[in-house]
Amino acid sequence: MFPFLKAVNEIFEEKGIALPLPPQSTTDADAEDDGVNQKNRRVAGTQAQVDIFGEGMREFYKSGAADSRHIRLWLADNCFGDYYTRGGLTLAERELVTFCYIYAQGGCEPQLEGHTVANFRMGNDKGMLIQVISHCIPFIGYPRTLNALAVINKVAEKQS
Repeated sequence: MFPFLKAVNEIFEEKGIALPLPPQSTTDADAEDDGVNQKNRRVAGTQAQVDIFGEGMREFYKSGAADSRHIRLWLADNCFGDYYTRGGLTLAERELVTFCYIYAQGGCEPQLEGHTVANFRMGNDKGMLIQVISHCIPFIGYPRTLNALAVINKVAEKQS
């Protein structure tokens, strides 16, 4: 990762982009949760989930068994509230990055399926995702790429 960051910084410097970049956070972990305040990371994170996956995510953080519900809350707070709400990338770009990250992990096909659906909803269509996994083959390998392709095809078939 470090060589990649060095290369990005060099490109930024060549393009006259000042470093360090300004903070991109838009939420505050300590902001009051009044159900409306978009500065609250859970509220903003839940809204990002709704914007990406649909209205069914509005109360997702409250769902599931009591002993593991905190994981869904952390997902809304941390993953979506802290990261998806930052500046710099659109939701479509964040979903594409998330797709690649999950695809690279391997063994996460249920999550990859959900984020494939999200990518389609954000305008990253089947052709684009196939191009992405094609470019990633040298880094991620054929087994995980074939699994990702199966997921993409499954989602596309369900939506047609």
